[in-house]
Amino acid sequence: MNELLLFVEIVVVFSLLLLTKKFFGKNGLFIWIAIATVTAEIQVVKSINIFGLSGTLGNVMFASNFLATDILNELYSKEDAKKGVYAGLWAVIIFIIFTQFMLLFKPNNIDMANESMKVLFGLVPRVSISSITMFFIANMADVYIYSKFKEKFKDKKLWLRNNISTILCNSIENFFFVFFAFVGLYSFKDIMIIALSTTLIEVVIAICDTPFLYMSKIKFFTCKEEL
Repeated sequence: MNELLLFVEIVVVFSLLLLTKKFFGKNGLFIWIAIATVTAEIQVVKSINIFGLSGTLGNVMFASNFLATDILNELYSKEDAKKGVYAGLWAVIIFIIFTQFMLLFKPNNIDMANESMKVLFGLVPRVSISSITMFFIANMADVYIYSKFKEKFKDKKLWLRNNISTILCNSIENFFFVFFAFVGLYSFKDIMIIALSTTLIEVVIAICDTPFLYMSKIKFFTCKEEL
C-alpha cells in the first residue's frame, strides 16, 4: 500500500508543482518551494515501512524543491534558482520560530491539541536545524551543478543535467539529514537503514521528476503573463 501511495504522491506533487507554475509563473515556484519545505519538515517526523525497509515521509516534498529550482534554472536564471533556495530557507526559519512560540502558550482545560503538538513540534528544532543545513547546502550545490551542465551542453541533454544534479545532491542531502536529525534518537543501525532506504527512494523520485521538467517547457504549463 505504501509503495503505491508513493508513486501516486509523486504524480500528484509534481503535477501540482507544474500547475502552480502555470497559474503563478516564476513567483509560484518560489511559493511552492516555501510550502514544500515546511510541509516536508512536518512529514519527515513520521516513520514508515516501504519496499520492506524503514524510512520517513517527506521525500517527495523535499525532492520537489530540486525540480522547482531546476525549472527556475532552466527557464529563468541561475539567480532565480538561488532565490528559490533562499525562499525555502526563510520559510523554515519562520516555521521553527512560530511552532516553538505555540508550544510556550499554556493550554486551558478544554484543549485537546497541546499534547499532540508537543510530540509533533517538540522535535522540530533538531529536525529543522539538520534540515536547514542540508537543504541549503544540497540545493545550492544543485543550482551550481545544474548551471554548469547547462552552460556546457546548452539546450542539449536536459535529462543528463537534471538527473546528475538532482540524484547527487538529493541523495547527499537525505543521507546526512537523516544522520544528523536522528542520531541519539535511533540506534546507529536503524539510522543507517533509514538513510540508505530513503536515499534509494530519493534516486527513484529524482528519475521520475525528469518527464515533469520536460513538461514544464511546454506552452500549456506556461503562465499567461509570461507568454
